[in-house]
This record gives sequence, structure tokens and C-alpha cells, in this order.
Amino acid sequence: MEGSTPEVPHRAPGGALPLTEVEFHDIYAQVPRLTVEVVLQSPEGVLLTRRESGPCAGLWHIPGGTVRFGEPLATAVERVAATELGLEVSVGPFLGYIEYPSHYLNGLDSPVGLAFEVHAGEGQLLSEAGQPSWFTVLPDRMHDEQRGFLLEHGLARS
Repeated sequence: MEGSTPEVPHRAPGGALPLTEVEFHDIYAQVPRLTVEVVLQSPEGVLLTRRESGPCAGLWHIPGGTVRFGEPLATAVERVAATELGLEVSVGPFLGYIEYPSHYLNGLDSPVGLAFEVHAGEGQLLSEAGQPSWFTVLPDRMHDEQRGFLLEHGLARS
């Protein structure tokens, strides 16, 4: 989940000029931030990445990112998978949503993530993508909201 440093550049309405970091934070301090979550499974488990920087540094998470203004959800999922994981994916079914009250309560933002199952296609998993790893048993250090979602959907064990 994108919970630390937002992607740059951010596009303004209509896809015009990129948003500055200040504009991005000013906007998402006032409204919920829509994100997509990329749920990739294999016989090795579910893929999680570890945040390298920002307020969520060190936490394992479902790869995800902010939906851009006017961007179709499937396109956002494909973009996030390519950017964060280096993979081309085919977008599978919508699995559900994840609300993140911990972000709001910790003075960050207020994301709502739409989780989609994906199937890997072309590409090689980026090793610099926040240290990706496969899990059948979830790690201790991860967002509680994502832990609950994965357990509820039978995608991993605690």
C-alpha cells in the first residue's frame, strides 16, 4: 500500500501539470485518497513488498498506489504493478476494499484501497521494489488493515 512517500509526478485534473508534493499533501489532507492494491499469489504465497522510506518505512505491505484523476481502475492496477514490481499483469477480479484508519489516526492521510487479484505476465520482479518477498505466513511488521484483509480472504495465515 502506498502509505509513505507519494509517487511523483502526480497529475492534476485533466492530466495537466504534475502536482507538487505540497499540493498532493494539501489535497489528501482534506479528502480520502483512492488507491489500488495489487494482490499477486503463487504457490509460494502472496507477494508483499517492504517500504524503504517515509512514515511506513520497514512495514511489509500489499503493493499499491494512488489512482490518478480520470484513470480507469484496471489501468491504475497495471501501472502500479509495472512501477512497483516491474511486471506486466492481467487484472483479475475485484477482491474487496481496505480502509486505513491507522493512517488517519497517525496524522498521515485517509486512503481507501481497492484490491484486485492480478496474474503475472511479462517482466522480472524488481529487487529494488521495496524488497519483494512471498509469504504464506504474514510477517509481524505490516499494516493491520492489510493483515486482516489477507486473512479474511484466505490469502495467507497469521
